[in-house]
Amino acid sequence: MSDDLAAIIQEIRDRVRAQYPNGATAAGVALPDLTPVLHARDAAEAKVAAIGTVNPRSPGLLNSVVQSAKRLVARALDWHVRDQIEFNRAMVRALNAALETLNENNRVLQALAKRVEDVAVRSESRTDALSAHVEQRVGEMLGELQEFRDIRTHWSQWRVEWEHKLSETEKHFFRTVADLHGAFQHRATLMESTLRETVKLQHSDFNTALGRSILDTQKALAADFERVRADFERMIRAELRLIRQRSMIAPQPAARAEAAGEIPAAPLVLDWLHFANRFRGAEDTVREKQRFYIPHFAGCQNTLDLGCGRGEFLELMKEAGVPARGVDLSAESVAICRSKGLDADAADLFEYLRALPDASLDGVFCAQVIEHLPPARLPEMLHLVCGKLDRGGVLAIETPNPECLAILATHFYLDPTHIHPVPPRLLAFYLEELGMDRIEVHRLFPAVETMPELNSLPADFRDAFFGALDYAVVARKV
Repeated sequence: MSDDLAAIIQEIRDRVRAQYPNGATAAGVALPDLTPVLHARDAAEAKVAAIGTVNPRSPGLLNSVVQSAKRLVARALDWHVRDQIEFNRAMVRALNAALETLNENNRVLQALAKRVEDVAVRSESRTDALSAHVEQRVGEMLGELQEFRDIRTHWSQWRVEWEHKLSETEKHFFRTVADLHGAFQHRATLMESTLRETVKLQHSDFNTALGRSILDTQKALAADFERVRADFERMIRAELRLIRQRSMIAPQPAARAEAAGEIPAAPLVLDWLHFANRFRGAEDTVREKQRFYIPHFAGCQNTLDLGCGRGEFLELMKEAGVPARGVDLSAESVAICRSKGLDADAADLFEYLRALPDASLDGVFCAQVIEHLPPARLPEMLHLVCGKLDRGGVLAIETPNPECLAILATHFYLDPTHIHPVPPRLLAFYLEELGMDRIEVHRLFPAVETMPELNSLPADFRDAFFGALDYAVVARKV
């Protein structure tokens, strides 16, 4: 059995040597050794086959992630190295073709060597005439062998240069892959850090906005609670003041002077319309001054003008679309109002107010009236007005300003029916005691506009003692 196996191995070796002849021929001529070329060819094919693959690593989660990343990079760079792969493959094919050519040359040389041996054997039996021809033929063959040797030398030199170029190409390729991998890692790191910063900023902005919203809500709730508490306290104080006022204020008898044994003064007989034009101003002038009150009565549905006079305020309310009516003691003034198409009645304001239902008005206007009342009756009138106002109703009272010395020196006592000036603080106090809320004092018509001589006074002194000729108190019922 061993002899048969040895014979088979020897036969295989003979076939291989016949296909890839190596070593010396029978004629003693050394054939080119192609073993290094074969080894180089195999190494090149292995390198070509290895392009696009990744080196194996031991199992594990980190190594699996690394292998996946490498495969991803290899697939991503396939377009970049495709030309290089094609070139490498073409070079391997060229190397195989050259190797096959050299093998064919070796086989030819071996055949030639065999023929030379055959010729040498036959030449011994031939005549001397044929020896010259044989030597010539041998010389030609040796020349061909030298030519093949030169081809082998040139091929060896070319292979060295090609391997050098291949090595440089591989170095450039791997350097490029490393640079691309580094750039990819850097870009991924930047994207991750940017995403983290964006999420962090959004979270911070959300927390800030949420905290601000919570703080605003808390402030709004605190303000609402404080407003509700103040409203309740104000309502309680108002109710207590109303109870106290009702118990303290009693209706004044109409004939108080007669009961005291006083002799009433005879009424003045004057042309009051002419008096108003002379000392108060024309209707257009008064109407323009009273436009100040229109915004305060906007939306009212039942407004009363106490002491309507010539009806300037009623005209403004009609122009603004606010239902309003007036009452005045002068029948002549009421007739003027009615001639203008205004709603007005001639009556005593105390009696007129007592006849009205409680909470039946949502607006009351009273201009240049309270200074005509005795000081003791002013609280009574204010009590009646507040009782007839509905919740949220507005009250506006205009009167000369006793804080201005010019009004006392000139204007106030021009009207003989003026009894007593009412200071702003006193009127505001009366209204506060009667439960009115949002009390505002407006000083109107600076004295310097009608008396330019006041400009010679220091500004602070002028504002303190010669300020507004009139003032108005605007308040709302709680």
